Amino acid sequence: MNPPHEPPSYDEADPFDLPAWLGESEVTWGTESGLASGHRVVGTLTAPGEEAIACDLLAVDEAYPVPVAGEGLRVRTHQVWRHGEVLVAADGPRVLLAVPGSRIDAETALEAVGRFARAVGAGPGSYAVRLRVGPEEG
Repeated sequence: MNPPHEPPSYDEADPFDLPAWLGESEVTWGTESGLASGHRVVGTLTAPGEEAIACDLLAVDEAYPVPVAGEGLRVRTHQVWRHGEVLVAADGPRVLLAVPGSRIDAETALEAVGRFARAVGAGPGSYAVRLRVGPEEG
């Protein structure tokens, strides 16, 4: 019998360790894949004159066929979400915004990015979201 698959491990990140422009510029988070792509929506944070930052949304409760996050990250994600915040984590060089649930919809994406904007000290209205809809093609 094979041992159970271990979910990926992600390190929690401090939003203030990210580049200062995230809190000072007009920032757009845009998806590289459609919202129907599953529990992880690949995206990028951009601002004029700045180097883009890879930033994905991760729905931590997806568990089939294997869990996408460990129990500690899942619990912490739900704790901070309940208090009006979003958990910021890292997957190598990619920033992850961890959200409760098993899929990302438009409302969750907007809420997560808005919470992230507050976490980095951005002013009201300084973040925009560009979404792709539908399934991935190919």
